[in-house]
Amino acid sequence: MNKNTYEKVVLAKGEMHVYDFGGIRLHAYQTKDPIDDEVFVVEKAGRAVLLESPCFFDNNRELEAYIRERGLTVDGMLLAYHMAGGSFLPGVRRYATPNADAYGHNGGGRALIDNFAAAFGEAFDSSIHTVTDSLEEGPVVIGGIEFHIRVTQEAFDVEIPEIQAVFTHMLGHDCHSIVAGAAHADAMIAQLNGYLEKGYALVLTSHYTPEDLKDVRTKIDYLQNLKAIAAGCSDAAAFKEQVK
Repeated sequence: MNKNTYEKVVLAKGEMHVYDFGGIRLHAYQTKDPIDDEVFVVEKAGRAVLLESPCFFDNNRELEAYIRERGLTVDGMLLAYHMAGGSFLPGVRRYATPNADAYGHNGGGRALIDNFAAAFGEAFDSSIHTVTDSLEEGPVVIGGIEFHIRVTQEAFDVEIPEIQAVFTHMLGHDCHSIVAGAAHADAMIAQLNGYLEKGYALVLTSHYTPEDLKDVRTKIDYLQNLKAIAAGCSDAAAFKEQVK
């Protein structure tokens, strides 16, 4: 699947890119919110599963309207790194691993929610989703679609074998992302090399449009260069200048 082969649907605020895999469609929702969230709707035979949730009230309503217009029945949401937006799709089952649940309610994810609520005020849906179904490492079938759950330090990633796709929090091949030191960079490189070995067609992330294996290679190069720059710098100012 070419990452640029999709049907574009322009909405009032955001934009939807629809990828057709035959038996499955992937709806990639660019929220165009202040933190560039991306939400994914995986559709099969009229049933749907969401990866993450929008967290601004206008996006909540816009995506709910889109789902209704498409006539989709939502069987569940997989909530990994983004637990805000609790008013979205009331009554739909919420799936998460125990560590993702803790991250969103009490950990680093909760701290981000509190910061965003302070920054964006009433436009931001700071209510936190209540998880109804606990996930474990390994395969799970929701809405007739098989997902493979991969537990991470903070939450979990999701493999979708039928469309050769994987969902993770961040990739961003042509932008900076959070790298918390050399050990974290090594862990990211190992994870990305795993994507290359498995030959994913698409890499889905919470803050970017779908990417491909060429983008994965670009990110690996970036991380390796970042490590080399850090090793040759004696202070933060020199590091920042060389990274620029």
